[in-house]
Amino acid sequence: MRISDMRVAVLYGGMSAERAVSLKSGQAVIDALRSIDIDVLPVDVCEGWLDQFRKNEFDIAFLALHGRGGEDGTIQGLLDSLDIPYTGSGVLGSALAMDKVRTKQIWQTLGLPTPAYAVIDHDSDPEQIWQTLGGPLMVKPVHEGSSIGLSKVEQLDELKVAVLKAEELDSQVIAEQWITGKEYTVTILDGRALPVIGLETHHQFYDYEAKYLVDDTRYLLPCGLTEAEESHIQSLAIEAFNAVGCRDWGRVDLMVDGDNRPQLLEVNTLPGMTDHSLVPMAGKAAGYSFAELVLEIIRAAQKRYHAV
Repeated sequence: MRISDMRVAVLYGGMSAERAVSLKSGQAVIDALRSIDIDVLPVDVCEGWLDQFRKNEFDIAFLALHGRGGEDGTIQGLLDSLDIPYTGSGVLGSALAMDKVRTKQIWQTLGLPTPAYAVIDHDSDPEQIWQTLGGPLMVKPVHEGSSIGLSKVEQLDELKVAVLKAEELDSQVIAEQWITGKEYTVTILDGRALPVIGLETHHQFYDYEAKYLVDDTRYLLPCGLTEAEESHIQSLAIEAFNAVGCRDWGRVDLMVDGDNRPQLLEVNTLPGMTDHSLVPMAGKAAGYSFAELVLEIIRAAQKRYHAV
């Protein structure tokens, strides 16, 4: 079926800590599809949504959800059980990529570079973690995105406060070795890596505010790497993306340290699609308008469902 003849349900909003971002992403996708005369069914995944959702007819679901409940395999499992086609990674890839510990374990097993880390629980010895990993550290909730709950820890006595902050969002927390260097992100679209984006911010790191709220974050396109360096990072990103079973589209974030070595940070299986988001920037650099980018994501899903 041609996309122009389809009805697309856009699932957005959700009930995670990233609801506000998801609402913006979903509305951008809805507006883009309507701008090219695609029939759209907007679906805010909030309390009581499912009964209403099942009463409507459509051909495919475009997932614009972020965070737990939408990006962790939960909604994917539901749609699979209802035999509803959808865009993006499936249950396994979504669940693994949402879990920073499992992702890193897979990468380490395959010999892919990622910063050293330690899982923090109530039995953890902060001094031992600090001694093992060294400082500074990045403390993260294991199952959150959009840099929510992250803290840079520069002194041992700051570690407890950072862990408590992360535990407000997640019962599982990791401390990761801080990488001093340049940050990059790579969009994956239907098996291809789009142009690499370099990130520069006045903040300590590329946090929630730098991503969505301020206008002084610098997005470097071209990224400043040599052609060979960019190609290497793109290949590494594809390998990292595939390693955790992801598909269709997504984004891989990484650092390049002072010795010019890439260090993988995480995979985002449902990246933001807002006016501050990185995937649309990479798409534009690759020659896609926002609407064309959305169509490419749908086409990637169609291939899997043998709908073309």
